[in-house]
Amino acid sequence: MDATVTFEDRVCAWEEEFLAPEATRSYPARRAVEEPDSPVRTPFQRDRDRIVHSKAFRRLKHKTQVFVAPEGDHYRTRLTHTLEACGIARTVARALGLNEDLTEAIGLGHDLGHPPFGHAGEEALDAALRERCGTGFKHNEHSLRVVEVLERDGRGLNLTGQVRDGILNHTGSRKPATLEGRIVKLVDRVAYINHDIDDALRAGILRAEDLPADEIELLGTTGSARIDTLVRDIVERSQDAGDIVQSEEIGGAMLRLRKFMFDRVYLGPVARGEHERVHQAMRGLFEHYMEHPEEAPELEPGASECQRVADYLAGMTDRYCIAKFAELTVPEEARF
Repeated sequence: MDATVTFEDRVCAWEEEFLAPEATRSYPARRAVEEPDSPVRTPFQRDRDRIVHSKAFRRLKHKTQVFVAPEGDHYRTRLTHTLEACGIARTVARALGLNEDLTEAIGLGHDLGHPPFGHAGEEALDAALRERCGTGFKHNEHSLRVVEVLERDGRGLNLTGQVRDGILNHTGSRKPATLEGRIVKLVDRVAYINHDIDDALRAGILRAEDLPADEIELLGTTGSARIDTLVRDIVERSQDAGDIVQSEEIGGAMLRLRKFMFDRVYLGPVARGEHERVHQAMRGLFEHYMEHPEEAPELEPGASECQRVADYLAGMTDRYCIAKFAELTVPEEARF
């Protein structure tokens, strides 16, 4: 092996030969604070590793995906959702000749800022902040805050601009700047719709015969079959489109299946009962820490009281949030 040829040289040569012309190249790295490149990892690989080694990433294993504190070992968590979405996104990126390292880094980091209790927790924190502080909360914006500010004791992870863009815009109306980011944005839905169906069936909230027949016949009768159908459609339609797209038929079926899940599961009677408990716990903690901000850690020096409390609550796992709320509401002698 020629010692004069650097790792960067080899990566750049490989990407020029094998990646699609519209794929994001790994070099040069665009970071807010310049730093030397690694001699053995691309900039996006470094971003991936920084995300995986972060405290926020480790906490995802104890954050709810759909069901609050579910009984059973096989329900998804925010961490398993992240890993499943990331794997699907890498499949699409490889099939389209796009940058897998960038896709993986965005996929692993996209939900770092999600608060406890899934979307119910996000809704509760958003409502509390709007009412008391006039701001609000969006998990994608907080995910960006986690990697830019809160990790490493306030120094942030100094990720590349492409990864930060993909994290911020993985949901909402803005389109990610890179095709790799657009993969994660679309595949996020592909992943959660199908694994949430699996969890709802396991929990007895849905029966197989409840699922909409036309959409199931078109997409597939199992989660793996549906994901395969959706992935193949994305790859086939995106190859000539210059963008990450779905066909009207398959994409429409996915959106109808998503609406079914919102009606029957995400906003269904079981979820509504849990939402009331989530709002009670989140609101109770929010009001307590707003009255006693000194009890919330200062994760960013100089942050406002509203931001300080929001950072603390958003970083909590489900079980930590439940334990802190119990400390406030359950007499000490009644605790186990």
